[in-house]
Parts: sequence; C-alpha cells; structure tokens
Amino acid sequence: MAETCPREFIELAHRLADAAGEVVSPLFRQKIDIISKDDDSPVTIADRNAEAAMRDIIEQVFPDHGIYGEEHGQVRLDAEYVWVLDPIDGTHSFISGVPTFATLIGLTRNGKPIMGLVDQPISKERWVGANGKTELNGQEIRTREEITAVSDASLFSWGVELLQSERGEQYRCLMESAARKRFGYDSYAYGLLAHGFIDIVADFDMKPFDYCALVPLVENAGGVITDWDGNALTLTNPGYVLASGNRALHQQALQILARV
Repeated sequence: MAETCPREFIELAHRLADAAGEVVSPLFRQKIDIISKDDDSPVTIADRNAEAAMRDIIEQVFPDHGIYGEEHGQVRLDAEYVWVLDPIDGTHSFISGVPTFATLIGLTRNGKPIMGLVDQPISKERWVGANGKTELNGQEIRTREEITAVSDASLFSWGVELLQSERGEQYRCLMESAARKRFGYDSYAYGLLAHGFIDIVADFDMKPFDYCALVPLVENAGGVITDWDGNALTLTNPGYVLASGNRALHQQALQILARV
C-alpha cells in the first residue's frame, strides 16, 4: 500500500510552486546571464532565486523537515520528511525559450517519494501525484494501458547524449525497438506519460532532485517508474530512470535493456 501524504504537505507544495513561478515566469525569454556550474551544466538567477524562495517557505513552516535542493545544497537529510527541489528542471530549455522546463517539488518520507508536483508556469500546467491519484490542474488523469508492446510505443528521452553514456548500447536497443522517438522534453515528458500521451520515458544521469517528484506522479497515474534494472527509486539511488505507462510495457522495456 502506498504511503499517505498529509493534505497540509500537498497544500504547501502548491504554495512552493506558486512562489517559484513568481520568480521564473517574468524571466522567461529574457536576456539573462547564464552561469556554468562545476559540471558545465547551466544555471541562471531564475534557478537560484526560485529555489531560495521555496526553501525560505519550508524553513518557516516546517523547520524540522529536510531539504535536498539542486542549487543550494542539502540540510537535515536524516529527517523523516525531506523536500526535494529542482527550481528549473530543463534549464537548457528555459534559456532557449522553450516552455518544456518545469519546477519539480518532491516529498520523501524515510527516503521514499510520497508526493510529487510538476509545474510548468508558462503553460499553466500543474501535475500532482499523491494518495492514489495524479491530477493535472485538478482533473484526475491516467496513463495509457492499451500499449503493452515496445514495438507499438512512443519513447521520449532528454537527449541523444544517452547514446554516448555507459549504457548507450542498451539505450540504442530500446530506441530501435520503439515505434516513435522524441528528444528534449525534460520532465514535461513524464507529465505527458501520466496523461496517457507518451508510453515510455528513458533518461540517465538523474539526480534525486530530477526524479523524486516524478515517481509519485507516474505511479499514482497507473504507470511504473524504476531504474534501468527494475529497482525502486529512492533518495539514495540516482542514475538511470525508466518510466512506462503500464507494468507489462515496463517489463518488456527492462528485458530489452538487459539484452546488451
């Protein structure tokens, strides 16, 4: 049985998303400085200020909760509840003026994701997964159940860089097995999977702040999300992520990945 997420925590997640959106939206398609982090990935003042705004609210409301953020580090990771924040997932898309980035707000209990919110502040789309259902702007949505073969499925991924990863040949096998492929949709693709428009999403180099919000989103909509070996995703096992619209499709995708 899935962990229950208290309503007050879901309400706080909405408040956090609103605060982040107030920072991010006015800076979209504006000429702002782009900063390279130590791993050469880009970051902007929008990323940093949006996370700071969310962290300030959490500290005020639940000072005993932990926070795991992409831009401003980690505090109290041994707490029962830890908020996992990515202020702009898809910074490449944000700085390119593409509205497929999102603010990710996840909540874990003892390391297990129990609530996920994905907010696209430009299109005004907000997905929330918790307590047995996933909603898009308040309307319950479900994954697509009828596609159970990879050969009939659509596959979305962050980028062709997957082919140069350590498990690139495994990904190539999955990609060549799928009916349709698309790249570059960031976490927005997981929202579309939860809504039944995409069948599989495969990604790599995922950190907890990249996937903790996505786990409840996919699972509460009827889908399956694990690492590429079928292991559950928690606060401590970053890396390769695979999401599918249903269990039969997921098992077949895992089998294809295991062939190489």
